[in-house]
Amino acid sequence: MTISNLRAAYDQQLRTDAETPSAADISRLGPLRLATFAGGRGFVTYQDLAGAGAERIARWVAEVLAFYRADPAIVRVEWKTRGHDHAPGLHAALLKNGFEPDETESVMIGAASGLAVDVKLPPGVRVRRVTEVPDIRAMSGMQDEVFGSPASDGNAEAILRRMARDDGMELWVAEHQGVIVSAGRLEPVPDTDFAGIWGGATRKEWRGQGIYRAVTAARARAALTLGKELIHSDSTEYSRPILERYGMVRVSTTTPYRWRR
Repeated sequence: MTISNLRAAYDQQLRTDAETPSAADISRLGPLRLATFAGGRGFVTYQDLAGAGAERIARWVAEVLAFYRADPAIVRVEWKTRGHDHAPGLHAALLKNGFEPDETESVMIGAASGLAVDVKLPPGVRVRRVTEVPDIRAMSGMQDEVFGSPASDGNAEAILRRMARDDGMELWVAEHQGVIVSAGRLEPVPDTDFAGIWGGATRKEWRGQGIYRAVTAARARAALTLGKELIHSDSTEYSRPILERYGMVRVSTTTPYRWRR
């Protein structure tokens, strides 16, 4: 498929209710979908902005902020933008209303079959799917460490709540002598051709040895088993070249704008 075809599939299949399967509530404002999640988080997304001009977009941004401000439980909001959207004045309107842009990431898509390769692992390293609570807590702790986040039970608890919903998410790790050295999630998207790969993390001393590629390959094989032909991910500039080497392509960019109460 061409990049334009992949981008169209991304817009049509993923920028829908499939993007917020775990939302506690969804409200609509024109083409915007305003999601509310547990833990006081709001999330704004849309398939497109319906050709709106700068004046209307500015009104929408102000109305979105008023909507979330009215709920005292909401403490932070993310407005997810995409680089290929026609969105005149959106950046300025978000800044005016107190949103701050975060790091821009690449929207990556590739064929699952192209990622499901055999990878030679270092001696003593194995890849497996984890489902038990101690494994999930160990995986989450390793990811917190790699991402430079404060050690917290909160992330592990969020993952455990997701697992309890049995919504198809799979957790995959690589371990050496019982210690998790790399990990990532697979999130099949219902009623689409896609599965997402998220949360990829590898301990620094284990990088460059094919371990993360093996974790990615395992997730791709699992996706194919579930009938998902395409893999997608939002990638930092660190991980983008890695995924490009695996055969994924950048179809757009995404920049989250964040507001905090």
